[in-house]
Amino acid sequence: MNVNKLSVLALAMAAGTVQPVFADSQADATGFVEGSKLSVKARNMYMNRDNRATGATQAYGEEWAQGFIGSFESGFTQGVVGFGIDALGLYGLKLDTGDGRTGGGTGLLEQDSSGAKDNYGYAGAAVKMRVSKTVAKFGDQYVNNPVFATSDSRLLPETAQGLLITSNEIDNLTLQGGHFTALKNRNQSNHDSAGLTSINFGGGLYKFNKNLSSSLYYSDVEDYWRKYYGSLTYALALTPNDVVKFDFNAYDTKSVGKELGGDLDNTIWSLTAGYTLGAHTFQIGRQQVNGTGDYKYGVDGNSTVFVGNSIQYSDFNYANEKSWQARYDINMATYGVPGLSFLARYIKGEDFTTATGDNGKAWERDIDGKYVVQAGPAKDLSLRVRHASYRSSDRGGEIDEIRVIVEYPLSIL
Repeated sequence: MNVNKLSVLALAMAAGTVQPVFADSQADATGFVEGSKLSVKARNMYMNRDNRATGATQAYGEEWAQGFIGSFESGFTQGVVGFGIDALGLYGLKLDTGDGRTGGGTGLLEQDSSGAKDNYGYAGAAVKMRVSKTVAKFGDQYVNNPVFATSDSRLLPETAQGLLITSNEIDNLTLQGGHFTALKNRNQSNHDSAGLTSINFGGGLYKFNKNLSSSLYYSDVEDYWRKYYGSLTYALALTPNDVVKFDFNAYDTKSVGKELGGDLDNTIWSLTAGYTLGAHTFQIGRQQVNGTGDYKYGVDGNSTVFVGNSIQYSDFNYANEKSWQARYDINMATYGVPGLSFLARYIKGEDFTTATGDNGKAWERDIDGKYVVQAGPAKDLSLRVRHASYRSSDRGGEIDEIRVIVEYPLSIL
C-alpha cells in the first residue's frame, strides 16, 4: 500500500525543503569515480497477518527475515554528454517461519513447493547518460511516479527493467517518460515475476509557486489497461508552526487489448485536508470509486496507488466504494524526544460492490510508531512498529496485522 508519496513530495516542495531529483546539470559533473556513491541498508522485518474470514485458504501467516539492500551509483563522466553505471544488489535471509505459518498473505519471503526459501536475492545494473539536466537510464532500477511505482513495503523492494528518462530543463518542471518490459515482485528473485507485458508512460510535476503544485501522467500497460492521473496540492504556512494542506488525486482507468486485468472503465479520486499545529497534524479525507470494476494495479507496480485512503492494509478501491478518513500525527521532537513520532487513523468504506449487491461496508484502524536515532554510533538506525485491523462485511474478511521493521543505512562511499 502506498502512503501517497507524490503528495508528500509536493508538500515538501511547497515548503521549500526538497531539491529537484536531478538538480545538477552535466556541467557540474565531477567524474565517474569522483561522483560515485555506495550504500547498504540493512532491514530486519517481522510480519504477521491473521485472517479470521471463514473459508480463508490460510488463516495465519508469520514470517521474520533479514534483508540487505545494496546500491551503487557512479558519477557521470565529464563532457557535453556524461555516462555512468548504477547497480543494485538485494539479499533476503529467512530467520523464522514454517509450521503452517509461511505465506498467509505476508508477501515477505520467496516461496517454493517446500514453503519459504532459506534465502533469495537479485542483482542488476543500469547504464545512464546525462545531457544538460536530462538523464536517460536503461536497465534495472527503482521507479516512483503515479502510474508506475515499484514498492518498498516488504523486506526487499520491487525492481523494474527498462528505460526511464527524467528531465529538469525547465525551472520548477520535472518531466518523466519510460518504457519497461519486466517487473520483479517484492518477494521474488525472477526479474519478470510480476507478469508485466510492457508499459509506456509519460507525464510530469509542475510547481507553480511555493504553495501550489500539480501533476499529470499517462500510462498504457499492454493488454491490461491505460491510465490517466492528475493531482493538485496546495500547502500554506500560516506561521512557522502552522501549516494547512489540501491534496487532490485522481485516476481514470480503462481496460485495453486482451483485458487481462478484467473489464475496467472507472475513476477513483481522493481529497484530503490537513492542518499542522506545532507537533500535531490533523487530517480528514474523502475518496470515491465510480464506474466498472475496482481500481487495479500491481502489474504496473505495487505502489501505483497514489490516493489518500491507500493505507497499511486496504486501499478502499473496490467498485463504487466511498470512504472517509480521520488521521492524527504527533512529532515528539517538540516534547524533547527528537526522532520519535506516532500516527493513528481510521477509515470507513461503504456502498462497494459485493456478491449480493452494492451494500459492502468496511473499516480499518492503523496505529504506527517510529523512532530514529539522532546521534552517536547508531545514528539513523530506525525502529518502526505498525498495527492494522481491517473488517469487511464481504470482501477482504477480518484481518489483524503487525509489522516490526528495524533499518540501518550505511554509507560506504
